[in-house]
Amino acid sequence: MKILIKNGRLIDPASNLDRVGDVAIANGRIVHLGDVSDFGADRTIDAAGLIVAPGLVDLCARLREPGHEHEGLLESELAAAAAGGVTSLVCPPDTDPVLDEPGLVEMLKFRARKLSRCRLFPLGALTRQLDGAALTEMAELTEAGCIGFSQAEVAIKDTQVLHRALQYAATYGYTVWLRPQDAWLGGGVAASGSVATRLGLSGVPVSAETVALHTIFELVRATGARVHLCRLSSAAGVALVRAAKQEGLPLTADVSINSLHLSDVDIGYFDSAMRLTPPLRQGRDRDALRAGLADGTLDALVSDHMPVTTDEKAVPFAEATPGATGLELLLSLALRWAQDSGLPLARALAVVTAEPVRVLGSALGSLSASAGRLVEGGVADVCVFDAGASWAVTPDKLASQGKHTPFAYASSGFELPARVRCTLVAGHVAYEAQ
Repeated sequence: MKILIKNGRLIDPASNLDRVGDVAIANGRIVHLGDVSDFGADRTIDAAGLIVAPGLVDLCARLREPGHEHEGLLESELAAAAAGGVTSLVCPPDTDPVLDEPGLVEMLKFRARKLSRCRLFPLGALTRQLDGAALTEMAELTEAGCIGFSQAEVAIKDTQVLHRALQYAATYGYTVWLRPQDAWLGGGVAASGSVATRLGLSGVPVSAETVALHTIFELVRATGARVHLCRLSSAAGVALVRAAKQEGLPLTADVSINSLHLSDVDIGYFDSAMRLTPPLRQGRDRDALRAGLADGTLDALVSDHMPVTTDEKAVPFAEATPGATGLELLLSLALRWAQDSGLPLARALAVVTAEPVRVLGSALGSLSASAGRLVEGGVADVCVFDAGASWAVTPDKLASQGKHTPFAYASSGFELPARVRCTLVAGHVAYEAQ
C-alpha cells in the first residue's frame, strides 16, 4: 500500500530535521520527505497539527511469552507496543524456557513477524539457563537472531565466568547487556534508606550497584568487550558511568521510566504497584538520573515493561512480583521528562529513537542505517502523535494484558502529555487511534 502522511511536523533527531511537510511511503519504505504531489497514494493520513516522528525503539520490554502467557501474550504486548508508538523493541532472555537455544529464538521472531505489530530483537542468555555457570553457544544464537547477550535479572556470582563471557564476546564483537547488581548485596525489596527502615522492608544499598559497576569496568578494561548497562538506579552509579565513558571504555547505559520519574517515597503505605526492579531510590538519585539522561551519560530511556497479574500484586509488598506495564507510557514519560527539564521535544524523542539505535549499532544489520530515523529510502517505521494532547492513565483501557502501573491516574493524580494517533511498521498501519 502507498501511504501519504500530509502536513505533519516532521521531527527526526538524528538528522536535526524539524519542519512541516509530507511523508510518502511505498513498499514499506519512505520514498520522499517534504512537499509531495502526484504521489497516487492508496491512503492519505492527515497529520495537520500532529508530530510525525520515527517509530520508538525500546531497549527493555518483557513480553512474557513463552512460559508466562497468563501474564502477557505476544499478541497483547505487541499491540501495546504499537499503541505506544514503539516499532522496535528488545526483549530479555528470562522467558520459560530461557532463550538459550536457537530454536526458541527463531520461534519467537517468527511469531512476532506474523503479527506485524512491532520489530522484535531478542537478547540471548549469556549462560545456560541463566545459571551463571556454562556459557551459551553465542554464535548460534546470533545466527538465530539475537542482538546481544544478557543475564536479565540474574547476577553472575562467579567473576571468572563473567570474565570468560566478556572475553568471548569481545573476540566476536558481541555486546553483553548487564544490569549492575551485586548478587550478595541486592537481595532486598526496597532501596536502603529512611523509607525502607520506617516500613520495615529489607534494603538494597547503593553499593549493590556500584560494586557491580566497578567489577564490570575492570573486566571491560581487561577484555575490551562492549557492555550495555541496563537500568541504572543511583546517583553514584551515574557518576561512575560518566567517569568510565570519559576514560573511553566501550559502554552505553539506559534508565527506566520508573526510576526517572519516581522515588522511594512513592511507595507510600506499601503500595505494591511501586514494587519494581531496580527498586526506587531517593529523590537525589532520581534527579541525577534525569541529569545523566540529559547530558548523554545515560544513552536511552526504556519502558522496563513487565506485565504482571492482579494476584501477583494483591499481596504484601515484599511478596509482590516486581514489575509494571510501560510500553504505552514510554513516549508520554519521555516528553514529561523533557518538559520538567526544560529540554526541547527533539531531545525527548532522541532518547527513545536515535540513541537506542546507536546502542544497538551493527547488531541491527541493514536496519541500522534507518531504524529510529526519518530518511528517504529508509524503513517506514513511523509514529504520528499529538503533542498537545493529555491523558489520564486508566489501567483497564491499556492494550497490555498487564494492568498495573505506578502512573495510573487514580493513584498518581497527574495526567501525561501526548497521545499516539497512528503507528506504522514497515509501511503497515499497526495501530490507529479510534
